[in-house]
Amino acid sequence: MQTLTPHVFWAQRHGDIYLRVEISDAKNLDISVQENVLRFRGQGHGAKGENEYEFSLEFLKPVKPEVKHKSTQRQVNIAVRKQGHCWWDRLTKQEKKPVFLAPDFDRWLDESDAEMELKEKYLLKSFSIFFSAFLGLKKGYLFMYNLVQFLGFSWIFVNMTVRLFILGQDSFYDTFHTIADVMYFCQMLAIIEVINPALGLVKSGVIPAFIQVMGRNVILFVIFGSLEEMQNKPVVFFVFYLWSAIEIFRYPFYMLACIDTEWKMLTWLRYTIWMPLYPLGVLAEAVSVIQSIPIFDETKFLSIPLPAALGSSISFSYILRFYLLIMFLGKSLFFFKYCC
Repeated sequence: MQTLTPHVFWAQRHGDIYLRVEISDAKNLDISVQENVLRFRGQGHGAKGENEYEFSLEFLKPVKPEVKHKSTQRQVNIAVRKQGHCWWDRLTKQEKKPVFLAPDFDRWLDESDAEMELKEKYLLKSFSIFFSAFLGLKKGYLFMYNLVQFLGFSWIFVNMTVRLFILGQDSFYDTFHTIADVMYFCQMLAIIEVINPALGLVKSGVIPAFIQVMGRNVILFVIFGSLEEMQNKPVVFFVFYLWSAIEIFRYPFYMLACIDTEWKMLTWLRYTIWMPLYPLGVLAEAVSVIQSIPIFDETKFLSIPLPAALGSSISFSYILRFYLLIMFLGKSLFFFKYCC
């Protein structure tokens, strides 16, 4: 009985051999590599109609015994790995090409094109490794930042709560001297929250982050930090307490987001508690600004000097009045944006 051979098309890369066997609806496939010879047998519709087809190829150079193949309605695709990473002059050990074998021009590349493809794959793999490392580094950095802030504001909140239970209203009057150092640290570190979106490390906007961080820093450094008369007022307690109450839920929420994890209870607390606490915090900040205005008028601190013809100076309190307006507008927009 005559052995029927199908049409076989081949192509190569530096590390692989690709064969395309022209048999449609193939079944009962037996494909193996033994002693560097590929043997194929299978039934299907080929050049001689519906029949059993077989062929064998002795490769030019050593190949690995593992064979990968995939059968489709139109053909059988076979992939064989070379033992050595090199370019072959031909496919078979015998110089004369088998009559059933032809180049697969759909996949054919000459050696220089294959080398270019190899370089592109290497560059793509290198970029993928670098990008994965960058994502890991970014997640680690953001996780650590949120962890440090969470620990800082947790210390503030717990310390103030304990002092409130022990000292009662007396704790209102020395909050600044007890808590200010840690609050300074947390708010100076919070400037990173403006830098992160500017660098594209997080998806939040630069402007909302700038309004939030710089608004707090004006209260902390200008109103409380520069005026000793403000440091013993109860409003300091309420500002610090409301800030920390918000942040002890916000920062762990972001920590979990860094590792693609969500705790539904924390998510609910983060947004539910934020809705009443944020406007209360804005109100406490506004009270602190209003209480500082007479002090700036009296002390002339931070007043802007003017030429003699125009008067002596402009009190910093005028800037604070304008700041109050901007603060309410900016933080109201921020609040309604995230609530609605």
